[in-house]
Amino acid sequence: MRLNRRQKTILTVILMGTLLLSVIISGWLLSEERIATNLEIRNSAPSLEHLFGTDWLGRDMLTRTVKGLTLSIGIGLLAATASAIIAITLGVISATMGKVVDSFISWLIDLFLSVPHLVTLILIAFVLGGGIKGVVIGVALTHWPSLTRVIRAEVMQLRAADYIQVSRVLGKSRWWITTKHIVPHLIPQFFVGLLLLFPHAILHEAAVTFLGFGLSAQQPAIGIILSESMRYLSTGMWWLAFFPGFALLVIVRAFDSLGENIRLLIDPHSAHE
Repeated sequence: MRLNRRQKTILTVILMGTLLLSVIISGWLLSEERIATNLEIRNSAPSLEHLFGTDWLGRDMLTRTVKGLTLSIGIGLLAATASAIIAITLGVISATMGKVVDSFISWLIDLFLSVPHLVTLILIAFVLGGGIKGVVIGVALTHWPSLTRVIRAEVMQLRAADYIQVSRVLGKSRWWITTKHIVPHLIPQFFVGLLLLFPHAILHEAAVTFLGFGLSAQQPAIGIILSESMRYLSTGMWWLAFFPGFALLVIVRAFDSLGENIRLLIDPHSAHE
């Protein structure tokens, strides 16, 4: 039986959601004993007992990778949520508070988009002293412009809707119209934007941590694992970087696919196909 586009989209959402949930739950359930120092099995190549091999301290790389992904997902989700909240707030304000405010926010969007995210993120994380706080704030303050522009355009279209014009004629305040009519309509865009922001957030978190401006070395983040593995690649321990890096790309692609397919389900132009 051939599946239509909507059925394929729903199936993809279920599969990607299951994959991400399984990684998160596994990160919580895996025992800390498997990442304890055990010099007797250090530098072991991938095997049935240790699928991703072990590192120079005898720690199981599969466990480290899954726990690192869980930590990175949590940080990326927190940062992406903060960024999406900034985006929806500025987008609504820009479209509803007059030309002066709209011009200023549009200028601010162009300013942030003109500078590479990673450069601004590194500067913010460095100023804030790194750590989870620095990374979360840095990602939140650098990833909102694109979503803000989408939200602004959506609100601009909503303002011309008949029911909003009727509310204005009936004397409803700008705040009432915004909270009762506009914001509820933007909730789907908020969640889709959040999911689409996440791949950028987790990749930039890993990049900043890899460069030494993010999380501390005591935390099992993917960026830390990749940074530490660079010193051992020349000795032939390829599995230290390959498996964590590949796992990070799979998770990022899964979130990207999840967000894109949810967008297709919500989009009225494609939802009926």
